[in-house]
Amino acid sequence: MYEDHYGFKEKPFSLLPDPAFLFMTKGHSLALSLLEYSLINESAGICVITGEIGSGKTTLLRKLLDSMAPHFNIGMLTNTHCEFGNLIQWVSMTFGLEYKNKKPVELYDDFVNYTINEYAKKNRTVLIIDEAQNLTRNALEELRMLSNINSDKNQILQLILIGQPELRKTFNNQQLEQLSQRVSVSYHLSTLNQHESCAYIKHRILTAGGDPLIFSESACKAIWFYSKGTPRIINTLCDTALVYAFSDKRKKVDIRLVSEVIKDRRNNDFHTRESNNSNNVTQLNGSLNKAFNI
Repeated sequence: MYEDHYGFKEKPFSLLPDPAFLFMTKGHSLALSLLEYSLINESAGICVITGEIGSGKTTLLRKLLDSMAPHFNIGMLTNTHCEFGNLIQWVSMTFGLEYKNKKPVELYDDFVNYTINEYAKKNRTVLIIDEAQNLTRNALEELRMLSNINSDKNQILQLILIGQPELRKTFNNQQLEQLSQRVSVSYHLSTLNQHESCAYIKHRILTAGGDPLIFSESACKAIWFYSKGTPRIINTLCDTALVYAFSDKRKKVDIRLVSEVIKDRRNNDFHTRESNNSNNVTQLNGSLNKAFNI
């Protein structure tokens, strides 16, 4: 819609997890290094990466997948939910194994043989579960059973769990101590600070082929202030601000335009976690005015 107006090759603030747009903060860089380490280190058991909604976990995962060597045999589950059912059925399906009309014990035996055969071919089997916070207690118990495939010397199955902060609480549960003891790598992705948020906005614009100064410094700070440094919300605000500026035939986004976007969002957005009553809107707008002299 507005790409030509700003000289973009593509939209800079899409919500799709595109590794090409990944902005490597210190935290994201460390998380990626830990993921890579867990794959290189054959003695690593389970790797757990957590972060708030929209913090860039899936984009980070896509970056990892793009750089993985051919000898890694990847199976990825992304549609976990409370009605997930037997984990071993989904695992079998994602690795292309026959799973229909088979009992769980047969599926487990088939998967064990599969991983052993892959290991004999010098291939590493990696099971990645995104949105792992949705796994039920039974599914986590199945996961513990799968981790038993590994012997003391040979880690033939690598497990990577990506999820929201609730996943950390789950692993701290005493009833799951046997599973949590097998976690060799764990890291929590924080939201972006003010400096990182401003750099993030400029990075995505540059990646899309645009002028990083389209957003003024104060506009970037206001976006950070409202988004609390969550990349997904930053993307939504920036994309909307570009639409507003485009409709006014403007090439730049200043703090007043961002303030307009934020106020409209607070008045109309039903996705926000906070209550959308007028007192909250007034309070946030007042804070924004005070912080940035709007």
